[in-house]
Amino acid sequence: MHLELPKMRLHSLKDFTKHYLMIVLSILTALGLEAWIERSHHAHAAATASRQIRLEIETNLSDVRTSIKANQTLIAPLRELDEAVSQDIRAGATAAVVNEHIRARRASFKLSINWPTFASQAWDVAVANQSASWMDDGDLRRYSTAYADLRDASNWLTHDSIILLNAPGMAALRARIDLDAPVDPLEFVTVLRQMINTSQEIQSHLQQLEGHLVHALAQDEAGAAHG
Repeated sequence: MHLELPKMRLHSLKDFTKHYLMIVLSILTALGLEAWIERSHHAHAAATASRQIRLEIETNLSDVRTSIKANQTLIAPLRELDEAVSQDIRAGATAAVVNEHIRARRASFKLSINWPTFASQAWDVAVANQSASWMDDGDLRRYSTAYADLRDASNWLTHDSIILLNAPGMAALRARIDLDAPVDPLEFVTVLRQMINTSQEIQSHLQQLEGHLVHALAQDEAGAAHG
């Protein structure tokens, strides 16, 4: 901040008082203007960051919904295979007959999961340049919660999603089926249902995440309406 003070001779206390008040007023005006400019800059940065974050959350939500829809299609053959083999076992079919039906549906015996890659660049930038700190507290709380949910979901997929799946057993059965070697029907159904349960658990996490993201965006819309 720079002030250019007027050059003039002071002939009386009244002149001095006027000159002093003019200096104080100039300083206060300059400080107020500087604070207003800084607040305007922060408000603009926060609004820009908020729009970018919202678009990023909407993109993540769209990807989550795409994965949910894809997984509904991917899990259907596993359920149909389980129903067919289970019906054979309940009906007392021989292992040879069950194996014949398994081989006929061998293409269905695979675990396929669609999981989106979550974007967080807009949030990371807002945190890095501190524009997030100038956002409305309610917006900031919703956004931070949404990105925490995205991180938690990704961490769960990496570390815990297949904890109940016997991957070596699944691979062994896949090899035997591909080689037309007989498999134990009960062992097959056990591994098959592990695959189904794993798919359903992943689908459940995606659906929960969808709800969290929808809630964050809905709250944002409500706040905008009240504003």
